[in-house]
Amino acid sequence: MIGKADVGDDPADGWFPESVAAGYDAPGGANVPEVVTSAVDVLEDLADGPVLEFAVGTGRIAAPLAARGVPVSGIELSRAMAARIAGKPGGDAVEVTIGDMTTTRVAGHFSLVYLVFNTISNVTTQDGQVDVFRNAAAHLRPGGLFLVEVALPDLRRLPPGQDTVPFTMAPGTDGGGYVGFDQYDVVTQEFTSNHVTVSADGTGRFHRIPFRYAWPAEMDLMARIAGMTLKHRWADWDRSEFTAESTKHVSIWETDPSI
Repeated sequence: MIGKADVGDDPADGWFPESVAAGYDAPGGANVPEVVTSAVDVLEDLADGPVLEFAVGTGRIAAPLAARGVPVSGIELSRAMAARIAGKPGGDAVEVTIGDMTTTRVAGHFSLVYLVFNTISNVTTQDGQVDVFRNAAAHLRPGGLFLVEVALPDLRRLPPGQDTVPFTMAPGTDGGGYVGFDQYDVVTQEFTSNHVTVSADGTGRFHRIPFRYAWPAEMDLMARIAGMTLKHRWADWDRSEFTAESTKHVSIWETDPSI
């Protein structure tokens, strides 16, 4: 895939069509059980009533959270991704609405809206990211929480004149291999995540996904525009302190409890 869907993919599924969804739940990375459990533990603790996941994907987090008895709804643009939720333990209880998380509304008010695994960066304009915050606030009851998990841009690794940072190089089990790298535009805050997979016979596949990064301070301003204020910022799901050496953050903003 080079900026377009594979044959058989539905363009309406955006950057996560069937060809991507088919391998999204592969073991490793964000699908490691300890990673999933850490996130679900925190979300269960924060939930004080129904919750809503923006970009619910294949239900990696929503299904195990629902399996613990938390009422979970989700918004997802890709039908190919959402189709995999029901097959997971707890997935049958997740109510999914197909749509764009910047504008799609679902019925009810929630104690928690959450957006995990860098998905805020899939919205590639500042206005669009502000709309995500506004849409989250519109779904929250007074005192409700909006949580975002997102990596920090790896700009400290960029020497002058370089715009690309590799993040993975791994051999394949069949004799091939995989290389992943991010390419940044520090003027627009846009970047692309690039994935090169080569099979043992030398054939390859190049998949590129566009993103936009935003610093924590910019997200705090987005939250203020949406009527929310920062409540917590951690370096990870273990609630460790966010520092200058952190590579990601889990941030939580709160709506006004008196409204």
